[in-house]
Amino acid sequence: MSDISKSIPKLDAASKIAGEALYVSDISMPGMLYAKTVRSTIVKGKILSIEKPSLPEGYFIIDRQDIPSRNVVKIIFEDMPYFATDHIEHYGEPILLMVGPHLDMMDELIKKIKIEYAEATPLFDFKDSVVHYEYAKGDPKSVFERASQIIEMTYETGYQEQAYIEPQGMLAYPEVSGKMTFIGSIQCPYYVKNAVIHALGCSEDQVRVIQATVGGAFGGKEEFPSLMACQLAVAVQKAQKPIKLIYEREEDMEVTTKRHPSKISLKASVDEFGNVQGIIAQVSLDGGAYVGLSSVVLSRAMIAASGAYTFHHLSVQGDVYRTNNVPTGAFRGFGAPQMFFAIEMFMNHIAKATHQDPFAFRMRHLARQGDQTSTSGKFRDPIILEDLIQIATQKAKYHQKAKAFSLTDQYKGIGMSFFLHGCGFTGSGESTHIKATVRLHKLISDKVEIQVAAVDMGQGLKTTLPKLVAKILEIPIHQVIFESPDTDVVPDSGPTVASRTTMIVGGLLARAAKELKGVWQSGIDQVITKRYEQPSYIEWDEATMKGDAYPAYSWGVNIVEVEVDRLTMQVKVKNVVSAYDVGKAIDEQIIRGQADGGITQGIAYGYLEKMVSQKGRIRQKNMTDYLIPTSVDIPKMETILIDNPYPLGPYGAKGAGELTLVGGAPAVCLAIEMAIKRHITKIPATPEYLMELINHE
Repeated sequence: MSDISKSIPKLDAASKIAGEALYVSDISMPGMLYAKTVRSTIVKGKILSIEKPSLPEGYFIIDRQDIPSRNVVKIIFEDMPYFATDHIEHYGEPILLMVGPHLDMMDELIKKIKIEYAEATPLFDFKDSVVHYEYAKGDPKSVFERASQIIEMTYETGYQEQAYIEPQGMLAYPEVSGKMTFIGSIQCPYYVKNAVIHALGCSEDQVRVIQATVGGAFGGKEEFPSLMACQLAVAVQKAQKPIKLIYEREEDMEVTTKRHPSKISLKASVDEFGNVQGIIAQVSLDGGAYVGLSSVVLSRAMIAASGAYTFHHLSVQGDVYRTNNVPTGAFRGFGAPQMFFAIEMFMNHIAKATHQDPFAFRMRHLARQGDQTSTSGKFRDPIILEDLIQIATQKAKYHQKAKAFSLTDQYKGIGMSFFLHGCGFTGSGESTHIKATVRLHKLISDKVEIQVAAVDMGQGLKTTLPKLVAKILEIPIHQVIFESPDTDVVPDSGPTVASRTTMIVGGLLARAAKELKGVWQSGIDQVITKRYEQPSYIEWDEATMKGDAYPAYSWGVNIVEVEVDRLTMQVKVKNVVSAYDVGKAIDEQIIRGQADGGITQGIAYGYLEKMVSQKGRIRQKNMTDYLIPTSVDIPKMETILIDNPYPLGPYGAKGAGELTLVGGAPAVCLAIEMAIKRHITKIPATPEYLMELINHE
């Protein structure tokens, strides 16, 4: 370890209990420099020239000429450059870094940089498809040919900002051995490590990544930190000193990835009995200037086309469109929130169009154990959705209130959403791409160290995983050590995304703990390693999108009650009741915390959080303009958990983190729809939009 790395402050247990966590911005090192990004001031065009000022001693400029390997971020779809080439594809695209010891001086030097552009006409419409997927189930053509009625609707969703407490931040420094170390506010240490190896063209043992305390992420720190790390990597190579890059809030909100805006067209074939026989869906996502993770977001959105229902005939097509908007990327739910808003509203709208009771209509179409999934896989495990619905409707007094509100003109409403969420990576991601590995290291002291790359970013892993291991080993939890991941120590157990950590990583740790328990020798150093193996019955064809997209599914019900102000059209959320099947809660308090945060974020996506790109520039770029819910906006919430253990999960646990968000938007919008007696087809359902519906429909 270098003298520099020894200078990193360490927290003792008392400091951690006191809440004195170290974030990236809290860490300082001897001789540390700072970095600031110089960004494009146009949306699309060509860089004609860059005039750089004379730099004082100790200051550096880093640009694409300093990249020794390919100038592109290593991710699923590799097209985003670390620094702009000759062309600009979105406002705020990074062109160079200014590096130096004093931020004020750097600001003055940046003002002296002159960049001349030749502007070009940007594209904001859905015209340039860069990813296209499609799949079919059954014989949709025939059921549409003999349909008694065909109903078609289009639904639109906007951006959503992750709004994590801590902005993006990264610190990089050189080790005396020649290794380069990164400390970051990140979700995926090995994503960062692999991206840096790709950028520098170096070997694996020359890059080390350490997770600092993370002040929230929600997907926003999945792929984006790789860009920052690679920029810092070449800067550290040049300066040979520690360098810290921390975004200001407005910079963070304006240029980092968001939830994909979508346009989803749905067409239903309805028979003479009022049953949906088939669905044709077209999913369109705004990928922004670069594709990045958009292909996977698209596939998850398309797989959710059936919602929590069974339709025997499906035709689903999807496209990611390249525009000159800010790049979009990972966000909690990963495409499912867009589709669940569309399909839940659509089912309600079909029922109304065919003069049926929406609740009875939706119940009749619910997925059941043994049914085929949307992609012709199979729901093998028990589905207790009807139990969830029954207990949630009783607690919320849904039927009584729905009847009363439908007969009144007081602008009150109650809405209910049904939903599922696939646990783990989509398709063959876990088995062919990630291949997660975990280790348990029993020390001579008989303490046991969990060695995984899973990141605690506020969801409680540092409680859940030690609790799981301690229970299986039958030892006190204080004997289990779980430090923040360091790639020099932990194996690649995969990214902390996709509601996979407890079920997949926790499942592997449970197997390792059971094996360790069987060979335990006190006072002896022992190591147990486990690698992920796909269940033998899981089959998936990536090309046709057929088979089992996920090994298991979590299920949920949200019921939201609202009042809408007649004059201002402001929505007031009055009551929230939710019921979930997450298999088995390893720590019930943590799951309830996830549920409260998830439904709050989902409801806000539906009616409050408005972010628009105007001519390629994000308008809501601070926490004053971009509204997120406060404690005043959300009432006391009731959450019911019903056990339905998954055989291959640790103690029966399934995914929970994303599930609790995906049903919020349709639930609140169905409530608003009941209150104002108008169809809602886009979110967020802001007062301005509701006024348009009232005045012009």
